[in-house]
Amino acid sequence: MDTKTYLADDILTKVDRMSMAVCLETRPPLLDHKVVEFVATLPPQFKLRGLQSKYLLRKTAARWVPEPILRRPKQGFRLPVAEWLRGPLRELARDVLLGPTAARRGLFHTATIERWWNEHQAGRRDHAHRLWLLLVFELWHRQYLDAPVVAPAH
Repeated sequence: MDTKTYLADDILTKVDRMSMAVCLETRPPLLDHKVVEFVATLPPQFKLRGLQSKYLLRKTAARWVPEPILRRPKQGFRLPVAEWLRGPLRELARDVLLGPTAARRGLFHTATIERWWNEHQAGRRDHAHRLWLLLVFELWHRQYLDAPVVAPAH
C-alpha cells in the first residue's frame, strides 16, 4: 500500500523536487526494483516479527549498525520550523503574519496571532505549527488570489 500511495505521492515526490532544485540526483537503494521484487517474495514473518517491522533488514544490518539504532522507533524527518521562525524567517514571517495585508484581509484574529507570535519568540510556548500554517496560507493567498489575473496571449 505504501508503495502506491505514501511513497509515490508523498515521500519520493518531495525528495525528488528538493533534490532536483539543487541539481542533485538521488537514488534510494532499498527501492531498487530487484530489491523490491525480492522482498515481495518473502513470507510475512521475515518482514514483521511481533511489532518489529523490517525484521530481516534489521537482522542483516546488525553486523554494522549499533543495537540502540536498530531498536529505536521510526522517526520522521522533522523540519526545524520553530527554529526558522525564531531565526532566519523571523522578519519575513512577522511581516507577513502581522503586516497590513493580512490584517486588511480580516480572515484571522490579529491579536491572537500576535499573542502566539510573542509567546513563540519568547520561548514560552511552541506555536510553530499554527504559525507555519498561517504563514503558508497567507503567502499562498498572495501568490494565487491577490495576484492580478493575466489574460492569455493570443
